Amino acid sequence: MTKNAGLSFPDCSLLLFIFLMSCHNQNVKQPAVAVKNDTVSKRDASVKGAFSDQQILYLDRSHIKKILGDFPLLGKYVTDVQQFYNYRNNSYAWYETTGLIEEAGNLYTHLNNLQDEGILESAPYIKTLDTLINDPAVTGRPDSVLEILLTAEYLFYADRVWNGISENQTTKLQWYIPRKKLDLPFITDSLIRDTSAPIFSDDYSFRQYNLLKATLKKYRQLETSAEWKPIDVKNKYKLNDRSPDITLIRKKLYELGDLKQDDGSEIFDDGLQTGIKLFQTRYGMTDDGIAGTEFLRYLNTPIQDYIRKIIINMERARWLPLDLKSHYLIINIPSFTLYAYDLDTLDFSMNVVVGRNVHKTVLFSGDIKYVVFSPYWDIPPSILKNEILPGIQKDPNYLKRNNMEWVGNRVRQKPGPKNSLGLVKFLFPNSYNIYLHDTPAKSLFQQSTRAFSHGCIRLGEPEKLAVYLLRNDSDWTETKIDAAMHKGVEKYVTLKNPVPVYIGYMTAFVDNKGRINFRDDIYKRDGALGKMIIK
Repeated sequence: MTKNAGLSFPDCSLLLFIFLMSCHNQNVKQPAVAVKNDTVSKRDASVKGAFSDQQILYLDRSHIKKILGDFPLLGKYVTDVQQFYNYRNNSYAWYETTGLIEEAGNLYTHLNNLQDEGILESAPYIKTLDTLINDPAVTGRPDSVLEILLTAEYLFYADRVWNGISENQTTKLQWYIPRKKLDLPFITDSLIRDTSAPIFSDDYSFRQYNLLKATLKKYRQLETSAEWKPIDVKNKYKLNDRSPDITLIRKKLYELGDLKQDDGSEIFDDGLQTGIKLFQTRYGMTDDGIAGTEFLRYLNTPIQDYIRKIIINMERARWLPLDLKSHYLIINIPSFTLYAYDLDTLDFSMNVVVGRNVHKTVLFSGDIKYVVFSPYWDIPPSILKNEILPGIQKDPNYLKRNNMEWVGNRVRQKPGPKNSLGLVKFLFPNSYNIYLHDTPAKSLFQQSTRAFSHGCIRLGEPEKLAVYLLRNDSDWTETKIDAAMHKGVEKYVTLKNPVPVYIGYMTAFVDNKGRINFRDDIYKRDGALGKMIIK
């Protein structure tokens, strides 16, 4: 996640579709063009914006559905197209009286370059559009078929590029973060109302999407230009070693941007060590500066695999909201990291432990409402059955030895430094029984892969998070927070302003230094999404 990488949801109704069809040629009849000289009366007298603001040429609204009937793959947009022209009082949007406006060509270019957006399918009816838009007889005079087709294709583009696959599909992928909701007619209406609004805007996408898009371009260039030889992963190189393999490592790191220059040397020098550490950091490895098995395995991975990973995560970025409140948390499971944002700027990050593969941490969002100092741990029924009760059977002193007690038919662990929740926990009420908490098992945070929990998220620096959440509450200084954590008496604190937390899953992302990062697909989720969007 990156600096200024905010998330948001405009308050518009959901409209999400996906088209995974090939192009078709269609022969369609041309309804007559309606020409009016009267003044627009239903809305503003001047219809302006990114589209044409002429007030002479008008469509016969009854023909919209008939024309789109010849383009069934765009049929779901009939109502949206009708609403768009209703906003315009049925005036032509893509034509001036002298012919097509420049934006028609821009749309045509965007539709022909969907691969730049990480979309590997063709726009529907692109061949028909190609024929029409390159016919001077059609482009030089108002043509109702081309006019309506351009509008429907624009809605397709906005839907596919800015919305992504449907919410039903993302739910099947166990993504429960509320989806970004872009109402397509709302977009077009906004463009009509705002004379300075561009027809294609980065503002419709989460900032991370646009950063990944730029990275995709770079990696595709590497795919065509880079000539990389594989390196034997059984080898291991460190400072002052010499080998022809070191020349190959140096070349790859230079082309990937981890080395500032490539002098072709076979000697493992300080500069190469620095480059290896940068690469290791970008891949979530321990940055020891040694070219060992894990490092070489990542370095040998075909560039096409990383392109695929970028495309998959561009799709995930389409679902994310655009703006957030002033303070929020993002937890990216594959990077085992929590990011705290303050006024849309990264305040700090910390290592976390997430659920192991058999106890996957759920992808969802909520609002942190409570900080609990010196918490009890109420043992979940599954852990009680599978771990605690067998422990009691083997050792009658099991509860006492683990500072636990029976409460009715439940077992809980008393507050203290050995409590499994540590000295503080953070609650955001949810149906998944997931929360953030401290832990006495501090050594786990030093490992590069940190999937060890039963689903909840353990924090590497819990006191820092408590200070962040309570920083505007004068009753809670850092000294008081530390004392409450060590008091051994459970204390609930209700936040005056709940803080949103988003638990997401990005295996490729651009960090706040502008560097592409890759992470292992620990929950094996990339494959299912890849099958949906990559043919």
